[in-house]
Amino acid sequence: MRSKSVLFLAITVLIAAGLGALSYFGVGAEHILGVGNIRQGLDLQGGVSILYAAVNYSPNQTEMNSAISLIRTRLDSKNYTEAEVSQQGSDHIRVDIPGVEDAEAAVTELGATAQLVFRDVDGNELLTGADVSNATRQVYQGQGGAAQYIVSLDFTAEGTTKFAQATTDNLNKTISIFLDEQMISSPTVNAAITDGHAIIEGDFSAESAEYLARTIRQGSLPFSLEPASMDNVGAKLGATALNGSILAGIIGTALILLFMLVIYRVSGLAADIALVIYIGIVLVLLSLFRITLTLPGIAGIILSIGMAVDANVIIFERLQEEVRSKRTMRANVEASFKRAFPSILDSNVTTLIAAGVLFWLGTGPIKGFAQTLAIGIVVSMFTALTCTRFILQNLVGAGLSKESMFVPVAKEAKQA
Repeated sequence: MRSKSVLFLAITVLIAAGLGALSYFGVGAEHILGVGNIRQGLDLQGGVSILYAAVNYSPNQTEMNSAISLIRTRLDSKNYTEAEVSQQGSDHIRVDIPGVEDAEAAVTELGATAQLVFRDVDGNELLTGADVSNATRQVYQGQGGAAQYIVSLDFTAEGTTKFAQATTDNLNKTISIFLDEQMISSPTVNAAITDGHAIIEGDFSAESAEYLARTIRQGSLPFSLEPASMDNVGAKLGATALNGSILAGIIGTALILLFMLVIYRVSGLAADIALVIYIGIVLVLLSLFRITLTLPGIAGIILSIGMAVDANVIIFERLQEEVRSKRTMRANVEASFKRAFPSILDSNVTTLIAAGVLFWLGTGPIKGFAQTLAIGIVVSMFTALTCTRFILQNLVGAGLSKESMFVPVAKEAKQA
C-alpha cells in the first residue's frame, strides 16, 4: 500500500512538473499551449486603431448604436474580446484591436456593414436589408397565459411590395434570412403578407428574440461604414508593466506556497503541488483558447490563485475538527473534503455568477478580467477538490499520517 502511494505521488509530481514546463516553453516554434502563445491586449502589446465613418449619411443615435453593436458582435465572433469600440462624434466609430500588426488586414477581416438578405428555398434573393425599416421583439399571452416572444418586422414602401410578392410566391415554404451569408432564421410563410408588417414565430426566449431583432436591425442599417483612417498603435503600458505584473505574480505565488507549507505542513505540501498543477492548467487553457490577456486579466488570474488557496484552507481547517474523532487519518481526510464541499461550492458559484455578469455586460478589459477569473474559479475547484484530495490521501498512504503533521503551527503553539 505504501509503495503504491509513493508511486502515485511521484507520478503526480511529474505531472505537475510537466504542466509547468509545457505552460512555460510550449510546443514547437510557435510555443503552442505555452505562455509565449498567449495573445496580449492593447495595453501590453499594441495593435491597430481603425476609425470608421458613415458614408453620405447622417445617422441618428439609434442607428449608431446598432452599428457599434454590429462591430462588437463581429469582434467577439473572432475572439477579439479585448477590442475597444467607441463612438467618435456623431458619425464616426473607433475600433482598437490588440495583437494585430496589419491595419489593412484587420479592416478586411472585420468587413463592411453587415448584409441582410432574404432568400427562397432555391437560394434566390428576394429582399435585402435596405427593404427592412425596423425589427423589434414583442410579447403576447399564449395558451395557458404563458408569455410568447416573437420578432416583428416592418418594411419600407418598396420592401412591402417585394415582400408581398415573395410571400405570395412562397406560400407554405420557408424564406430564409441570412446575415453575412450565415442563416439566422428560416420561418415558414403561412399566408401572403401585403401590409408591410410580418412576424417571426418560434421557440424564442426573451433574449433570443431580442438577439434576432437586433441582428436584423444591424443588417438593415441605412448607411455604410468605411474606414476613414487606419493606424498601428504601440502598447499603452508596454513591457515594463507586463514584467512588473509577472514578477508580482511570481513573488505572491512563492509566498503563498511557503506560507501553506510552513503553516499547514503535510496538508500544505499537498496544496502546493495542487497549486502548481492549477497554474499550469490555467496557462495552458489561456494559450489553447487564445484568450487575450491584459493587466486586468492578469489581476483575475492572481485573484483566482487566492481563491484556490482559500478552498484548501477551508478543507484543512475542517480536517482539524475531524482529527479529534480518533478515526484513521484517511477517514478524516475523506470526511473533511465531504463536509467542506458545500461551503467551497457556494463561494465559488457566487463568484462565478459575478464573473458571468461582468462578461455579459462588460466590454474590453472588463471582459478579459471576467474570462480569466471564471477560468481560474473552475480550475481551482477541480484542483482543490480532486488534486489536493488525491495527493493528501497518498501522502497519508505513504506514511505521513501522524496527527501532529496535520495540526497547523499556530494551533500547536496554542495547545502547548
